[in-house]
Formats: sequence, structure tokens, C-alpha cells
Amino acid sequence: VKMKTSLIVVLALSLLFMKLAVAQEKQALNLSLEDCIAKALKNNLNVAIEQLNPELASLSLTKAREMFAPRFELSCANNRQETPSYWWIQGAGTNINKLFDYGVTIAKAIPTGGNLSLSLQSYKSDTNQAFQLINPRYGSTLRFDFSQPLLKDFGPKVARRQILLAETNLDISQLQLRNTLIETIYLVQEAYWNYVFAIENSEVKKQSLQLGRDLLAKNKKEVEFGQLAPIEILNAESVVAQREADLIQAEGLISRSEEVLKSMINLAAEGDARLKKLVPVDKPEFKERRIALDEALKEAMERRPDLKILQKSLESKELNLSVAKNQMLPGLDLQLSYWSPGISGDRLIYPEGDFFSPPIGKQPGSPADSLRDAFKLLYSNWNVGLTLSIPLSNLTTRADFAYAKIDLSQSRVRLKNMEEQVALDVSDAVRAIETNAKRVEAYRIARELAEKSLDAEEKKLKVGLSTNYFVLEFQEKLANARSMEVKAKIDYILSVERLEKAMATSLEKRNIKVGG
Repeated sequence: VKMKTSLIVVLALSLLFMKLAVAQEKQALNLSLEDCIAKALKNNLNVAIEQLNPELASLSLTKAREMFAPRFELSCANNRQETPSYWWIQGAGTNINKLFDYGVTIAKAIPTGGNLSLSLQSYKSDTNQAFQLINPRYGSTLRFDFSQPLLKDFGPKVARRQILLAETNLDISQLQLRNTLIETIYLVQEAYWNYVFAIENSEVKKQSLQLGRDLLAKNKKEVEFGQLAPIEILNAESVVAQREADLIQAEGLISRSEEVLKSMINLAAEGDARLKKLVPVDKPEFKERRIALDEALKEAMERRPDLKILQKSLESKELNLSVAKNQMLPGLDLQLSYWSPGISGDRLIYPEGDFFSPPIGKQPGSPADSLRDAFKLLYSNWNVGLTLSIPLSNLTTRADFAYAKIDLSQSRVRLKNMEEQVALDVSDAVRAIETNAKRVEAYRIARELAEKSLDAEEKKLKVGLSTNYFVLEFQEKLANARSMEVKAKIDYILSVERLEKAMATSLEKRNIKVGG
């Protein structure tokens, strides 16, 4: 009965452990590096913030372009004036004048800085005053106006300044988004591989601890049989305790590295995914690459978003200087107008030669007649004029010009400094790749030698030619060699990805397009 009970307990515990293992398996989230990068580009808050800037810049550009959109204007007014007559020729005791006018205008600013407008204005006038030839009277005027600055405010650069600046700001916002994406990709790569190293390093610590425990167990047996002195147990226990502390520290590094990676890819945006255990599926593999420094530097100069941002800013500074220089010129404005009036209405007929008598009839007229005459251009009127404006003081415009000139010079120095920084980033990354490749090979050899040395020392211990002290020392050397080999591989991978960042090829490598 006791055996059956024990068997049932063992089976129950086995099932419980299996369920716990399955539950832990369900809580695990296996992710490759590219999975983490995809999640970061989708969920990362910095990326989400930066993605809105091109939209804002695009709206600003649309707003700036409206300055050259045609304007359509309608006007309408009705006026009635009633005043007492104050001399005999007005005739009536109360003078009543009615005026109803209306019009339509189409106006547009042009890229040279001028303005064009075409308008049609019409009116109806009605009065009770005496001595009128036409009453009511209809009038229409077709008018064309053109104005153009010839010195100050002349030219497409000045007139389209806000549009050009908005276009540049849109390009810069897209480049900043591109730069943020590249930076985010590298930070994810760094966090991922640091997490991988923390796990691998913890495994090395576990192996080292197990070796120490195995040796401690062996020492206890040998002390029990009188083959070793009890002091050997204390030495082994001390080493095991130290390695347990190292393992605890290594496991703490795993937790910290996992939290950093989760923060980078913002698993909180996916609900309870943050509660899951991240399991990186990519392993640090050494694949040596040959990098030509000249080609890498050329590609970086062509692709780096931060360099292009300064180049775009330089274009804006050059535009500001050109505009500031233009504003120092005197104002000389050309005005050109042409208009054609048309008049119609009821023409009053008086007794021959007697305008003091009431009208004896009228010849009807209509608003259409005045419109017809205006469009026929029966009466041509024009005006051409020039206006010269010379400021008595231009301290402000001179200050603006001096500021724009210094600002441009400063931007050129910044661009030159950035080019040197890009060259340094690329050369440092290429050098790091070469150095870390040699480190990987050196630590691989060191690890193999440490394994052979430990094996030889353990064999010597079995035949009594060595001591526990030396075996523990060689175990420690092997653990360090394994950790350093893993670290060298991680450093090599990160140096390759750092070059990818320095050359700004991260997005093209993943077929990610930003902007138009």
C-alpha cells in the first residue's frame, strides 16, 4: 500500500511539473533580432512621435502654397441716401439717391512677387433730382490690374521664400525620421545582443559552478575516505560560494538586459506581452566580413541623414542670405491698369431745348447693355506708374543681412565638422570590425587551450600529480575564456552593426522606405 501511495504521489508531482513547464512554455516569447526590430519600429514611442513630424511639415507646406492660390471675391452693397434739397436746381423738396453696386474679382499672386487681378464691377443708380439725362443709370467696368516690385521683393526666391522653407522643413523632418529609425534599429540590436550575452554568460557561470560543485562532492568523498585533508573541502566550498555569487550577478544582468530590450520594443503596447519571458533565438555567430574603407566612407557621405539635414539647413541659410540681401535694395514698384467702362439706362426725353420741363418720354435701357459695352472695350482707359521708395535708415535690414551671413558661415563650419565626424565614425567602425575579428580568433584559441589545460590538470589530479587549487584555478580560467569568447563575438556583431549605422544602410537592408 505504501509503495502504491508513493507511486501515486510521484506521478502527481510529475504531472504538476509538466503542467508548470507547459505554462512557462506558453509564457515564453521567442523572438529573433529582426522580430524585435519590427516590433520596435511599430511600437517604439520615440518613433511614433517622430512619425508625426513629416505630417505636420506637409500641412505647413500646403498652407504656404496657398499664398499663390487664386482668390475669388464677391462684393455687394445697397445704399440709400435721403436729404433735403438746398437749392432750386435739385427740383424736389427731398433729395433721394439710391445706389446698388456689386462685383466679382479674381486675383492671384505670381512667383515674381507681383499681383494680377481681373474684376467686373457693376452698379445701378436711381435719383429723383432734376436735370438727369439717364435715370435709372446702369454702369459696368471691366478692369485689369498688375503690380510688380522691380528691386526690393522681386524674384521667385523672395516671393516663394515661405514655400521653399516649408519644402526644406519637410525634407528635414523626413530625414530626422529616417535618422530616428536608424538609431532605433541600432539600439534594438545593441539591447538584443547584450541580452544574448547576459544569457550566454549566465550559462558559462552555471557550467563553472557545476564544475566547482562536482569537485566539492569529489573532495567530500575523498576526505570521508581519508584521501584528502578537510581543508580541501573549505577551499572548494569557498570557490563554490564565489561562483554562486557570480551566477546571481549574471542572472541579475539577464533581468536588466531583458527589461531594456522590452522597453526598446515597447511590449507594453501589445497588452500582456510585457509579462512574457523573452527568449532570443539568434545566436552570436562569427562571420568575418571584409570592408573597404573608401567604399564605406563614400556610401556614408551619400546616405547619412544627419549629414543631409545639415546640407538642407545650409540651403535654407543661403536662401535667407539671398532674401536679406534683396531687402537692402530700395523699393521700385510698377503699376499697370487697364479698364473699360460701359453705361446704360433709361434715357430721358425732354421737350426740344427745354430741360426745365418734366421729361416727355424715355428710351429704355438695361444692365445688359452696360455689360456689353464694357466687354466690347468701347472706352479704353489705362494707367502706368512707377513708385520709388528709399528708406532714410536701413539699420534693421543691414543687421538682418549681417546675421544671415554669419549664420551661413556657421552652418558651413558645422557641415564640415559633421563630414569629419562621419569619416571618423566609419573609420572607427571599420577598425573595430578588424580588431574584434582578431579578438574572436584569439579568444577562441584561448578557450580551446583553457579546455585542454583543465582536462590535463584533472587527469594529473586523478594520478596525484596536481592539487584541487590548480584544478579550481584552471576552471576559473576556462570560465573567463568562454565568457570573453562570447563577448568578443557579440562585440564583433555590434561593430558590424555599428558600421551599418555609420553608413546609414539599416533601412535599405530591410526595404524600409521613408518619405517620397
